[in-house]
Amino acid sequence: MTRNSGLFIFLGVLLVLFFCLDICSGSVWLWPFGDVLSPMEQQILHAIRLPKALTAVLAGAALSVAGLMVQTLFRNPLAGPYTLGVSSGASLGVALLTMLAAINLQLSAFSIPVVACLGAIAVLLLVMAVSRRVTSNVSLLIVGMMFGSIASALVSLLQNFANPDALKLFIVWTLGSLSSVSWADMQLLLPVWLLGMVLVLCVLKPLNGLMLGEDYARGLGIDVRRTRLLIVLSTGLLAGGVTAFCGPIAFIGVAVPHLARGLFRTSNHRITLPASALLGACLLLLCDVLCSLFTYPLPISTVSALFGAPVIIWIILSGRR
Repeated sequence: MTRNSGLFIFLGVLLVLFFCLDICSGSVWLWPFGDVLSPMEQQILHAIRLPKALTAVLAGAALSVAGLMVQTLFRNPLAGPYTLGVSSGASLGVALLTMLAAINLQLSAFSIPVVACLGAIAVLLLVMAVSRRVTSNVSLLIVGMMFGSIASALVSLLQNFANPDALKLFIVWTLGSLSSVSWADMQLLLPVWLLGMVLVLCVLKPLNGLMLGEDYARGLGIDVRRTRLLIVLSTGLLAGGVTAFCGPIAFIGVAVPHLARGLFRTSNHRITLPASALLGACLLLLCDVLCSLFTYPLPISTVSALFGAPVIIWIILSGRR
């Protein structure tokens, strides 16, 4: 057995362990393996714990894979899945909805995810349109950041006019939450996740060529413009879908790809991509477990930042390029 095979097996076991721990931990401790659960505990397990744990797996894998692709595309170790402004677009959609809620708009369970998706898609379409007109990845990066800045500015403007109730609703969404995803939401989130991952597999081979620069990639016969478009689309689907249902989740997409490259000692995307997905899922499950240990559960972004921020500081201090 090779070292990488052993690491993948270890991460797989860790994923199962953290998944089981996540469905057990919370304000009511559950032990569904062997013990007979009461009807109330069965309801908690099925309606809350299982979709929450599954959402942590999907979200952690999606953000980590999206972050890996964006870092490769822009050859920037500090790039992340939200670099192209997808999160800001989703935030703008939610901010617009909460402003409308101030005039007694009736909100359904799907209202916030739907408008967040629409906002993310709007920014994604703008970035994709620009990606067909510019030849430089650096220019695309700057344009994506500018779209994000414009959306963030509009959100700040809306916050100034929002009433306290609408503002509170928006702020709660920005803190991030895995427990808000129900089985009904999963029927929308899972297809988007699967489509994004299929597009990732389509660019798996060209990603290794892009690591050495666009000119080198073209020399290998890679269609750089098509690859870039697929990366932008898959990143938007993965990051936008997660953000719509869970809110912004900080640092996972930036930090995990570096952990995967360091742990497996390679930059080969055939290894780092599945490694990033497994590590991201494990890390977000662990963050969710830690959130549930408090009397009042912490926002998931708060705990994920405590893991991700030290990794970013290490990247900067080590002088990696």
